[in-house]
Amino acid sequence: MAKGKGGQNTVKTVEALVRPVIENMGLSLWDVRFEKEGPDWFLRIFIDKEGGLDMLSCEEATRAINPIIDKADPIDQSYFMEVGSPGLGRKLTREEHYTALQGQKIAARLIRPDEQGNRELEGILKGLQDGMVTLETEQGEVSFARNAASFVKLCDDEDLF
Repeated sequence: MAKGKGGQNTVKTVEALVRPVIENMGLSLWDVRFEKEGPDWFLRIFIDKEGGLDMLSCEEATRAINPIIDKADPIDQSYFMEVGSPGLGRKLTREEHYTALQGQKIAARLIRPDEQGNRELEGILKGLQDGMVTLETEQGEVSFARNAASFVKLCDDEDLF
């Protein structure tokens, strides 16, 4: 998140503006990020659709939300807006992601090794409760604090290569 109009609430403001439009189009809002890369800022709006997303849906969503964001003008600096799919290997960044992907195979990288010396974890997501992520791994059930992971992502791209 960046400091724009509303300080740390830039992402939340954009999310509140675009969520109703996205959902009225039969899409779901996966995530909103406002990120700096090099000298440029990017407003990234990740959408999804039951059965998969196509370029036409991304284009239609862009055309629908662009005038709303332009009118509200929630970001002070210049930026590039991108609307797209969270893609394969999507990161779980919100509580609702853990609910939606329960029973799916995920991977996590811990910031520091756990008691057994593991930093890389992989298993079936059992859930998120009280900030603790629980996986069923080949070695049994493993839990870790959500904020102890540098990332948690869906393993839906393993069989592609």
